[in-house]
Amino acid sequence: MSLLIGLSVVIVACDGDNPRVLTTLRSDTLSALPFGAFDPQRHRTFELALRGWVKEQTGFQLGYVEQLYTFGDRDRETSDAALFEASEDARIVSVGYLALTSEAQPLPDTFNARWQGWYRHFPWEDHRSGRPAILETELEPHLRTWAAGNPDRMSRAAMAFGLEDFSWLDEGVLERYELLYEAGLVEECARDRGLAAPAYRLGQAMTSDHRRILATAMSRLRAKIRYRPVIFELMPDLFTLSALQRAVEAVLGQSVHTQNFRRALERTGYVEGTGQMLSSTGGRPAELYRLRRDQVRRSFTPGLRVPIQRTEP
Repeated sequence: MSLLIGLSVVIVACDGDNPRVLTTLRSDTLSALPFGAFDPQRHRTFELALRGWVKEQTGFQLGYVEQLYTFGDRDRETSDAALFEASEDARIVSVGYLALTSEAQPLPDTFNARWQGWYRHFPWEDHRSGRPAILETELEPHLRTWAAGNPDRMSRAAMAFGLEDFSWLDEGVLERYELLYEAGLVEECARDRGLAAPAYRLGQAMTSDHRRILATAMSRLRAKIRYRPVIFELMPDLFTLSALQRAVEAVLGQSVHTQNFRRALERTGYVEGTGQMLSSTGGRPAELYRLRRDQVRRSFTPGLRVPIQRTEP
């Protein structure tokens, strides 16, 4: 058995209230993350290889990049293997990356790539307007059926999805997806096990294990904005405080208490007013701010304190 190394990347941009990821379209009509092979003879480093073929596949120039995780499940080979010229028994390991950009740059028509909102894949993760209906109408009934007579399963489902007396933890995206996979409630599970697809659709499926990789990236980013100021990688050079708050809310899928958020932001010293005003906000003109890069370049620079505004019982 030969071992092959692939590189996948979750490229995130925040278009107003909508976090978007850059996807490609495979021949099986499912969307996929940008994915390519690492050639040890041709590529000096993983990151240089990643940057090179992402531009070749999508026309997009990567900026901020960090390594995410290594994915090596056997089932992941179902479609990614087609991108390698290899024997049928080859095992593919994918090194995942997270990339952030300040805008969803237009993509040339010559590339089979597009930006799409990440909540179309995880509709249960967006709680900005309260608890999503899909949790009550679809997920909870199916999970209770799966966990019937098994207290351990029910406890895990309750903790992951904020059922019964448990609170919703926005960082648990991967844990929730993996539990749905284990319960056979997502299309990828049926595909990997050779079973008929569920009659219902819980979010839009992706090729191979790419929805799991996206869930991993969402969990990482939701956690990281609390301990590193990476949210500013998603912002333009000039922004209003309202736009910054909307970006935080969009990533977390939760509403943030405005006054407490601004007080916490002021204590960090990360941003400064420019004196310029933006008058196209639909209300009073809002001042434009910029990031104080000298402040965030310090060692152990913390992230933003995010005061969640609870809208759920």
